[in-house]
Amino acid sequence: MCIFCKIVDGEIPSNKVLEDDNFIAFHDINPTAPIHVLVIPKEHIESFSDVDADLMAKMTPFIQDVVKKLGLDESGYRLVTNIGSDGGQEINHLHFHILGGGKLIWKHYQESDPKRSI
Repeated sequence: MCIFCKIVDGEIPSNKVLEDDNFIAFHDINPTAPIHVLVIPKEHIESFSDVDADLMAKMTPFIQDVVKKLGLDESGYRLVTNIGSDGGQEINHLHFHILGGGKLIWKHYQESDPKRSI
């Protein structure tokens, strides 16, 4: 069982922001922005490549509600999902990062190896 499934089952505590029957949002334990929240489906889905349109149709308003609750709807935020090892996915359970709370920079390209890029 993956770490996110253990959070869903209550085996691992989390600092929840919002929860409903299908999704949970909680603060990342290793934040990379002043506000860094993860949104996951309660159902185990490996990555965005495996999600169906019906679940995303439900997840979109949930994410929008989380953003409003965090007070990021006016100032702006970044919404990211990583897919596969080259995309930076570390936990094989679909999750979206909501990053905000300040002016965000995009340094990932600076850290990439340009010889390896496609």
